[in-house]
Amino acid sequence: MTDAPPESRSSVSAAAYPASPAQAPVQAVVLAGGQGSRLRPYTDDRPKPMVEIPGTGVPIIGHQLAWLAAEGVTDAVISCGHLAEVLQDWLAEADLPLRVTTVVEEEPLGRGGGLKYAARHLPYADRPWYATNGDIWTRFSLREMAEFHAERGATATLALARPRIPWGAVETNEFGQVLDFIESPPSPYLINAGVYVFGPEFAALLPDLGDHERTTFPRLARERRLAGFPLPQGAYWRAIDTAKDLTEAARELAAQSGS
Repeated sequence: MTDAPPESRSSVSAAAYPASPAQAPVQAVVLAGGQGSRLRPYTDDRPKPMVEIPGTGVPIIGHQLAWLAAEGVTDAVISCGHLAEVLQDWLAEADLPLRVTTVVEEEPLGRGGGLKYAARHLPYADRPWYATNGDIWTRFSLREMAEFHAERGATATLALARPRIPWGAVETNEFGQVLDFIESPPSPYLINAGVYVFGPEFAALLPDLGDHERTTFPRLARERRLAGFPLPQGAYWRAIDTAKDLTEAARELAAQSGS
């Protein structure tokens, strides 16, 4: 692996960008530095966000950038790590719907530190911003999430998903008699969906080194400054962690397309 430059930028014209509500961010950070070890061999020669969704010909990061642009984002900072130059080369050649800057950590900073480092490169330090994990493929209204965030006066808002349990469930009655079998039922618990809205003050609360989910988020929760936005009913969401997730994503896409 060759050394990647600490920062690079890809630009397109901003003339066609749609107007956004005053409270809706127009900038975002995408965390794309993970090694994706559970997706090998796909990630042997590319970072996880560069793995293509079967049947689309487009890597995960391409779907994310298209979604962000459609939601009014004009500027994205992508935090790179593993095989960063592969992602940077693709961005340099791609027809991008928004301006993109890439940054590479010179040394591992942890999730919170990496997020803080990337946020320094956002164009508008005094405005709110979105963030998303680089292995998430989803579609829902970020504008509605931003409105939810603003209405609650939150410092940070997490999107919350209710994933399906990968095993079949058995329903019983009080006597222990089996009543039904339910294939892949929804989880009774909400989980962090890996998509966020942050106020402009949030970056200063992040650790320089370490994990914000163990430090910053618990602190904000105690202070009631952390909000949770449940994904709307029917919204598509999937974390691409394994080869099985890729297969399922392709199957779901085909179903949505009526194939």
